[in-house]
Parts: sequence; structure tokens; C-alpha cells
Amino acid sequence: MTALAAVGLLAGAARPALAMHIAEGFLPPLWAALWFVMAIPFVALGLRSIARQVQASPQSKLTLGMSGAFAFVLSALKIPSVTGSCSHPTGVALGAILFGPTAMAVLGTIVLLFQAILLAHGGLTTLGANVFSMAVVGPFVAYGLFRALRGLGLGWSVFLAATLADLATYVTTAVQLALAFPAPDGGILESLVKFLGIFAITQVPLAISEGILTVIVFNLLGQYNREVLEEQGVVASAAGRAVPASVARTAV
Repeated sequence: MTALAAVGLLAGAARPALAMHIAEGFLPPLWAALWFVMAIPFVALGLRSIARQVQASPQSKLTLGMSGAFAFVLSALKIPSVTGSCSHPTGVALGAILFGPTAMAVLGTIVLLFQAILLAHGGLTTLGANVFSMAVVGPFVAYGLFRALRGLGLGWSVFLAATLADLATYVTTAVQLALAFPAPDGGILESLVKFLGIFAITQVPLAISEGILTVIVFNLLGQYNREVLEEQGVVASAAGRAVPASVARTAV
């Protein structure tokens, strides 16, 4: 009887985990539907972008799949945070740098769908919100920063793109939760500060770690699969000139 009572108390005290992947059923239906509507156009554009890039460079399929696997593995690594929540890397910057942000919207959607079904990480009703934060905002931040900061060198631009894309995803998730659950007194702003604070302790070092790991993987790609990077216009050709490949022009 004592054991049953303890289980009952634990079940009664349990709350939905506030994670970088918003849990199944956690958002009100109106907000869940709104984020689906906002995410769908980017996924549609991504399907067209991937089709064009694969048609122009069939050998890029392997690297494209690797980018999706990289995001799947990293974003599945949940690390406990404060107040019973969790944080995790996102892994979206690599694919965004290589294939453009809209292509990563498709890969990120596939990653989040499989995680929701197989790992109970995130959910189907909150898929639109999770896609928008991790597979739309994160990749666009990564792509924009990488292109803007290339003058600093490839290593630094990849590192900053991956690190800040991770943090951008975290901030977007906090905004989504604050909009759906404004505080009774301070409203959306108070809730935003609360949700940002929940993740900050673990998410900042995670973002830095993700930046370092992304640089390592990027360098390995440059060593063993440089042709794809050249075709995408990410690195200069062996002759030392930038590659104006048609594939690179479609990577958005």
C-alpha cells in the first residue's frame, strides 16, 4: 500500500517536461495549429531546393543523408536541466551550411517526426512548433551567419553559426512557450524570462560544444569529401578560386 501511495504521489506531481522539443499535447490547439501553418511553407520550399540540388549533383545524396543523421543524433541527446526540464544540441547548422536553410527544414522535419514516434521526444501535435524553432529558425540563423562571417575564416564562421543557431532555437522555443502561457501578472515578458532561465544554465555550454563538434565534422568533410563542398560553393576549389556552381545558387 505504501508503494502504491508513493507511485500515486509521484504521478500526481509529474508535469510535462519543458524541453527544446515541446512535449506532446503541451501547447493549446490554436497555438499548435498556428506553428504548423508557419512551418509548412518552409518545408515546401525545402523539398524543391533538395530536388534541384540532387538533380544537379547526385553524389550529394550521401552528404545530405549524413547531415540529417547528424541532426538526429545530436538533437536526441537529452541532458537534464533545471526544474525537471532538459536541453539538447540541435545539429542543424551543418546541413544548413552545406545545402541551405530550406533544405534543412525538410531534414529537420524528418528528424523531429522520427524522434516523436520512436523516442517520444517532442510530439505530433507540437511538431509544427518544434519544426519552426529547430528546423526553420536555427538553419536560417546558421546559414546567414556562416555567409556573413566567412571573412573570419571557415573554422570561426562554422563555429559561430552552429553555436548561435543552437541558441536561436532555444530562444524561439522560449518565445513559443511564453506566447502560449503568459504569466498571470507579468504576462508574456515574465514568462519569457522564466522559460529562458530554465534552459540557460545547460544550453549555453551545449551550444558551444555543438559549435566545436560541427567544426570537427566540417573539417572531416573537407578532408574526405571536398568535392561536395566545392560544388555547394562552401569552400574554394583546389585551384584556389570560389566555385560559382549552379548547385550553390539553388541552396536556399
